Amino acid sequence: MFCLFFANAQRGWELGGWIGASHYFGDLNTEFRIDKPGFAGGLIGRYNFNNRVCLKMSANYGKIAADDANSNNSFEQERNLSFESRVFDGAMQLEFNFLPYIHGSKNENYTPYLFAGFNVYNFNPQAEYEGELVDLRPLGTEGQFRGEEYYATQGGFVYGAGFKIDINYEWSINVEISARRLFTDYLDDVSGLYPDMGDLESLRGDLAVELSDRSIPDANDVKIGQEGRQRGNSKAGDAYVFFGAGIVYYFGSLRCPTISNRR
Repeated sequence: MFCLFFANAQRGWELGGWIGASHYFGDLNTEFRIDKPGFAGGLIGRYNFNNRVCLKMSANYGKIAADDANSNNSFEQERNLSFESRVFDGAMQLEFNFLPYIHGSKNENYTPYLFAGFNVYNFNPQAEYEGELVDLRPLGTEGQFRGEEYYATQGGFVYGAGFKIDINYEWSINVEISARRLFTDYLDDVSGLYPDMGDLESLRGDLAVELSDRSIPDANDVKIGQEGRQRGNSKAGDAYVFFGAGIVYYFGSLRCPTISNRR
């Protein structure tokens, strides 16, 4: 029999993990294609304040990638840029359950939910060159001076939705889509304008020039990477999305408080 304090007794921790896919959206994927999913997974820690509100923390990993060759946009096809990156992500978010959710209940053991919060993540965009992956950030491909490269660790907003359902009193399944809106536009190493290639060569070397402008030459053997020409769109920030399913274990207690006979 459930006690009168059942909702308060919902307080407690959940721990578990999840696996799924990660997707990137940004300057190298302006059409919101989902043709290059990467493996993603992570660990979950959630504290239930009551049957409606939770605080969730997670440590996540995802691989993201994009290639202009897959675009339907003629400029992007000619630009011919590509990248891939491994992202290590830590997030904290508040969750709101649409329905009262109580572990062990026969009637209130599932709910859709919404969440929002913040994340900190580390990334390292790379491109394939002559059969090897090359780190792009140290090359300053948009003309950044030494010491002025974008930070490899950044922050962003987290938001999304999910659905949770009990397997039994202790275990439950979570299915979730979680987006990151980032404070940087360099997740893909692309944001602004093409630099002066002569200056870039003097500052960073031939490899930086090769990977800054990988465009396909026209009939006159001219590439599009002219100084000041658009390389990316700095007004539209980058994003990545995790989609996955997880299983979590509940450490709280739903037992009714013990009633003492003492007077």
